[in-house]
Amino acid sequence: GKVRGVVPKSFLPNYREFYERRWFTPGAGVVGKTVTLAGESAPFGTDILLRASGATPFTVGVEICEDVWTPTPPSTAQAMAGAEILLNLSASNITIGKSETRRLLCASQSSRAIAAYVYSAAGAGESSTDVAWDGHADIHEMGHLLAETPRFSTTAVMAMADVDVDRIRQERMRVVSFGDAATLTPSAFRIAPFDFTPPNGELALARKVERFPFTPSDPARLRENCYEAYNIQVQGLARRVEASGLKKLVIGISGGLDSTHALIVAAKAMDQLSLPRTNILAYTLPGFATSDRTKSNAWKLMKAMGVSADEIDIRPAAEVMLKDLDHPYSRGEPVYDVTFENIQAGLRTDYLFRLANHNHGMVVGTGDLSELALGWCTYGVGDQMSHYNPNSGVAKTLIQHLIRFVAASGDVDAATADLLEDILSTEISPELVPGEQVQATESFVGPYALQDFNLYYLTRYGMSPSKIAFLAWTAWHDAS
Repeated sequence: GKVRGVVPKSFLPNYREFYERRWFTPGAGVVGKTVTLAGESAPFGTDILLRASGATPFTVGVEICEDVWTPTPPSTAQAMAGAEILLNLSASNITIGKSETRRLLCASQSSRAIAAYVYSAAGAGESSTDVAWDGHADIHEMGHLLAETPRFSTTAVMAMADVDVDRIRQERMRVVSFGDAATLTPSAFRIAPFDFTPPNGELALARKVERFPFTPSDPARLRENCYEAYNIQVQGLARRVEASGLKKLVIGISGGLDSTHALIVAAKAMDQLSLPRTNILAYTLPGFATSDRTKSNAWKLMKAMGVSADEIDIRPAAEVMLKDLDHPYSRGEPVYDVTFENIQAGLRTDYLFRLANHNHGMVVGTGDLSELALGWCTYGVGDQMSHYNPNSGVAKTLIQHLIRFVAASGDVDAATADLLEDILSTEISPELVPGEQVQATESFVGPYALQDFNLYYLTRYGMSPSKIAFLAWTAWHDAS
């Protein structure tokens, strides 16, 4: 190998067990220098970035040990100048609780700098005359731990992970305050180039890709996410009701996932506002394909939640409209086209808005983020419309977990929890086309598990279709 650059330690600890200033001089402010090392002349200073050439370019910044413990780590300026990968070569000793502090520092710096942060501490073989060592190394990317070594190993160990440089760049473009901060940060860095040739052939991705990115696999994180999502929805709806001055909510209940969860949120919002749940005017609006199971569950749910419940059969009005349009169905032909479906969806929404007018209330929407993103909804006067929709930012796969969260929370009795489980087990369907076979939504739009996977990486990171497809294959190719 060759020496491409030498970066000194900017900040020297001289407290507690440390006395580095007895032997060394801090490197902070050293710029524009060169040094001869191993017979080679190389740039020396804190103004050096290492840049890989070739088909996969990336930029690396380096800091040493104590640097990351300071209020303004050198790696911050390095990131502002374009470094996507930040390295910390450390001789950090170990005391009780210190490893967790290091993790927090590395996670925080990788998040704040929108970068990958690679940290490696000294370990086996170091002198234990005065201090001990745990050999801790970890890799974080934008706040998330990708890999770390076992601590206190007596043999050589390594942490390895794939870093998504493209994702880092996308996020930096998206977070405009990152660019604003860069304009105020000195950027007179020297670039030390080095050659980087990726290995030939296909390489397996050394990185776990969650199959359900909206719902983490870690149970504790999932519970916390559900708690936050549920309360965000409740708080948002409660504040909207409060700001509008209206006291009543109007909502359509189908007996399916989305309207079930929207009603749960609405009931909790009314509790929060100290308004009676009977101020929620809930309606089941059966159409040509409404099943006995969903209609029954709709009624059970409305009664269990203690809201004002009623039913409006939309079929007579739909038949009049179909006749006015001279639709084949009005002549007895079994034609169940998009007009036939959307008349039902449109009438339901029309009734709900008129009921809101009549009762001085607000229409609560029920459609979720997945349906909106896929266009699996009726645009205009249809289920795409409402006065306020607490589900509009919640993916279908998360809705399912939110209902389970409520069922297990103790906020509902055992009978209601059993009812929620029955609703969760019901085939997802718009129930617009009559027939013996259920109109299964996922047979038209594909599995929601996969669609939500695509949706997450498209909306959160703006990834290309080819990259999303690669990640989807990585996560799902071995699913049974």
